[in-house]
Amino acid sequence: MSHTDLLYFAIEAAVKAGEEILKIYETDFKVEIKSDSTPVTKADQAASKSIIADLAKTNIPVLSEEDEHFSYENRKQWNSIWIVDPLDGTKEFVKRNGEFTVNIALIENNKPVIGVIYSPTFRYLYYALNKNGSYKINAHDVMSEMNSGNFSVRNLIAKAKQLPLQNYPDAYTIVASRSHLSKQISERVAKAKLHHNSVDIINTGSSIKFCLIAEGLAHEYPRYGPTMEWDTAAGQCIVEEAGGTVLDLGTNEPMTYNRKELRNNDFIVLHKA
Repeated sequence: MSHTDLLYFAIEAAVKAGEEILKIYETDFKVEIKSDSTPVTKADQAASKSIIADLAKTNIPVLSEEDEHFSYENRKQWNSIWIVDPLDGTKEFVKRNGEFTVNIALIENNKPVIGVIYSPTFRYLYYALNKNGSYKINAHDVMSEMNSGNFSVRNLIAKAKQLPLQNYPDAYTIVASRSHLSKQISERVAKAKLHHNSVDIINTGSSIKFCLIAEGLAHEYPRYGPTMEWDTAAGQCIVEEAGGTVLDLGTNEPMTYNRKELRNNDFIVLHKA
């Protein structure tokens, strides 16, 4: 199966999972707390089930935040693996601010080669394919295709625009997590102000932060504190194919995936590699 075929599977799986999420988003859903003290809802679980079923057709193993986590002894033997966050930004989902996404990435030999990020509420879709660039499909085009009665990924991709969509802003712009602010971020902003005439900050949730870098709306996204591979894999592919980089601050190298330790080091996303 070609990378293009696999990309089509990932896009369709992301959009379908988004519809599963919205069914629950509009109800009086309950919130449970997992063993790592993070929230989970039926929407996370429904989206995960939907994605795993769709990606099973590719015969490539799927590592999802909300499903079985295979042992490293098994995973290290796989050259290819899907890494999925079926609902990235559960805290934003619970707050009902819309800033959550579906993340699907294909990893080959420890590097992301396909990345798909879909916003169920805002209806925009970002995707990237190794050595083929990063793209965005706007909400109007996504909705038009979904309402056509004959949804086609091929038709959807025909409406995509390559990233970045614009020149980066004159003010040095840092994007930061809405739910995970830290002292290190404040220090990073203060340092930026010493080197740039004007510094702006954008706060938002989930992997949208990666998309803002790739799109040309921000210069950097520093992240200090715990994240997992499924939080970053799809976003990294989209950023890299738009000309940027995701730097692991523990190794000072681009982030790699399907590691023994699924928890990421601190990292920084930059608009230029």
